Formats: sequence, C-alpha cells, structure tokens
Amino acid sequence: EIASCLVGSEMCIRDRRKNIQGEEMSLSGRVALVTGGGRGVGRGIALALAADGATVAVNYRRDAESAQEVVDQIVAAGGKAKAYAASVDDYDQDAEMVAAIEADFGAISILINNAGIASRGQAVVDTEPAEMRRVIATHAFGPHYLAGLVIPKMRGEARGDIIMISSVATRSLGSHGAPYNMGKTAMEALAYTLAKEERPHGIRVNIVAPGLVDTDMGQRLIHAVQGVEDIRSLDESMPFGRVCQPDDVANVVRFLVGEQNSYLTGERLYCDGGGQSLGRV
Repeated sequence: EIASCLVGSEMCIRDRRKNIQGEEMSLSGRVALVTGGGRGVGRGIALALAADGATVAVNYRRDAESAQEVVDQIVAAGGKAKAYAASVDDYDQDAEMVAAIEADFGAISILINNAGIASRGQAVVDTEPAEMRRVIATHAFGPHYLAGLVIPKMRGEARGDIIMISSVATRSLGSHGAPYNMGKTAMEALAYTLAKEERPHGIRVNIVAPGLVDTDMGQRLIHAVQGVEDIRSLDESMPFGRVCQPDDVANVVRFLVGEQNSYLTGERLYCDGGGQSLGRV
C-alpha cells in the first residue's frame, strides 16, 4: 500500500502502509473504475484514489498512451492499476470492460463516471442531430449503462460509491450548449434516482460539479468562449488566485468515496471556488 500527497498534478509518494494518523488507508481493498481516467480530471482522480489505497481501472476511449502512463505511475508507486479500452456510450464495450475488470480484480465498489466530451458551442438551430446523439450518449447513456453493469456485484460489497462528474453548466444552463447542458442534466437526474434506489444496499451516489478546470478540454472551452490562448493567464481573475486544478476536483471525490463520508448521498457538490463567470448567459 502507499500513502501520498498531491502537488499540482503530480503525486509525491511515501512508501508506508498507514497514513499520517497511523490509520489504514481508507480505500485499501476497494476497486475503482474511472472512466476517461487517462487525462485531465479523470487522471487526477485515478491518481488520488490509488494514493488512498484503491486498485484503479483506468478507462480510455482512444488515448491508450496517456492511460498507460497513469497506470505506470500508480504501479511505480506501489499501487495496482490497469488500463481498459471502451467507449462508454457503447453498451457492449462497457459490458466487456466491466467483465474484464471483475475478472482481474473483483467487484467494482467505486464507479467514477468522468468521461465527457464538449459540444461545439452552437445555437440549437445550428446543432446537428449527430452531435446531440454523441454528446448525450456519452454523458447520460454511458453512466446509465455502467451503473447497471457494476451495481449487481457492488451490492455485495461492504460499501459502494458512484460519483458523477457533472458541471456548473447545469446551474446556469447557458446558451449555445444545449447538447452538453442536456447530457449533464440527465446525468444528474440519474444520480438522484440511483441514490434513492441504492441506499438500501449501502451504495452512496453523489455528484461533483466543477467549473473551469485546467485541462485540455478547459483550454479548448476558454479559447472558444473568450479567445484565451493560455488558461493560466486567468489565474488572477479566478477564485483564490488560480484556475481550478484536477487535484481540486479529485480531493472532493476522495472525500465522498472515503470513510469520512459516512452519511452523504444524493448530493451535488460544486467545485468552482464559490462561482466563476466564463461564458454566455
């Protein structure tokens, strides 16, 4: 097992079996699936869960190299991880991936529905049907498929956690983003429904809704909305003097799935520094 701290987007590792309080790491013995875990927010979450003792299945759609880099970093630090390819909007690929993870590591007790794609920023009248299907399938169908696949065995675990990585977009529902707004809103509806259905089985279902995050997708978003070339040039205008980092989101997730969260389910936690103003209204 490993204990660690997160600095920026990197892990500082100390080889120890217990944390600084002398307690066993809270996620030891648990298996986590992080969709879109090779890059951005998903990468930060995968590293954080591994640092807390979880075995991590790192899902990716196309970027096998980035996913393997995350796996290698976890393994080099003494943890357990493996990369799995699947497009989350494809039920058959999801089923094959979940079966492979369960065969390799056992039941999944932590599901992080993080995989996401951006819409093209068009008005409704200019949005192609194909974009609607693609974006909503990724954000809504994928989490539904995966929840249905992992819950049967998750119910048999001592504890289960499902986290939806949503967005502050569901609070503002701004213009020129209907596919993304609709997909994330549907994801949140799924979370609230699952929280009620699975509470009797000891499964907690919660939502984390970040604002602008320093990732490739965040850079593309801010360039499209404001023409900004370097996302970190916004630091001075952001809450606490900096753009939100993947580790900021990961730290919320690690609380929600850890022992410290004993009584929260069906909740949405914003991770936006108290509010950001970025796009169209």
